[in-house]
Amino acid sequence: MLSDAVPSLRCPVCQGTFALSPEAPFSLICAAGHGFDAAKQGYFNLLTGKGTVFEADTAEMVAARNDFLAAGHYAPLAEAIAELAAPVLSAPGSLVLDSGTGTGHYLRTVLDRTPAAAIGIDISKFALRRAARLNPGAINLVWDIWRPLPLADRSADAVIVVFAPRNPPEFARVLRPGGRLIIVTPRTGHLAEIAERTGMLGIEPGKDERLAESMQGLLVPGESRQLDLDLVLNGRDIADVAFMGPAGHHLERSSLIASTAAEPSVHATAKFSLTVLTSPESGS
Repeated sequence: MLSDAVPSLRCPVCQGTFALSPEAPFSLICAAGHGFDAAKQGYFNLLTGKGTVFEADTAEMVAARNDFLAAGHYAPLAEAIAELAAPVLSAPGSLVLDSGTGTGHYLRTVLDRTPAAAIGIDISKFALRRAARLNPGAINLVWDIWRPLPLADRSADAVIVVFAPRNPPEFARVLRPGGRLIIVTPRTGHLAEIAERTGMLGIEPGKDERLAESMQGLLVPGESRQLDLDLVLNGRDIADVAFMGPAGHHLERSSLIASTAAEPSVHATAKFSLTVLTSPESGS
C-alpha cells in the first residue's frame, strides 16, 4: 500500500514527515503544510525550485524500454536482483528504494517475492507513468538523484540501482544497518554483436574500479556476480534495446526501426555485473 512507505519520506522543503491524504487523488502533506498532489497517472513530483538539469528519458525511449523488457529478454536479471534483495526484505515493514526505477520492471519482480513497501524515483515523468501503473502500491516520485534523497536516515533495507546514476553518500545515509545496496552495470562486450551498427554507447573502461572507489568508507563490499544472457533478437528488439539506453538521446527511433526492420534474428550476449554493498552494522 502507498501508506506503508510514507513514514520513510521527508518533505524536500523542510525535511518534515509526511501524511497521505485518505482519498484519491492522493496528496502528500507535511506537518508544516507543504503539499504535493499526485498526478492523474499516480506519481508524485517532489522537485522544487529550478527542477533539474538532468536529461530525462523521453516518451519514445521509455516506450522502447517497456516493449523490450515486457518481451522477457532481461527476466533472469530481474530474478537475480530480487534474489539478492530478498534476505533484507523478508520482514513486514521492510522498505526498498528503486533509484532510477524507470518503468518499474525490476522493482515489480522484487515486490512479487517480498512483503516490502517500496519507493521508486526517476527523473522521467514518462517512465513514472508506466511505473505507477505497474507498481500501484509503491510511492513513485519524480526526483533528481543528485539531490539529497527525500527519505529519512536509515529508513531503507535495500536500495537497487539498475543502469542508473549513483549518489553514494545518500545511499549510505538512507540504508539501515545491515541494509543492501544492489548495483547493476553492463560489462565490456555487452551486446557487442549489435552495439556498433546501432550507435549504442560503449562501456567506459575502469567502470568497476570507479564504482568501488566511490563507495570506500561508506559501504562494505559484499557479493559480486556476473550474469551473461544469450539472447535472440529480431529487428524490432534490436531497435528497442539500442534506443532505450543513453544512446536514445542521440538517435531517431523511427530511423532506427526502419534500419533494423529487415534484420534477420541475431544472437547477442547481454553481460551484467551485479554488485552488493552492505551498510555497516551499528557499532562496527
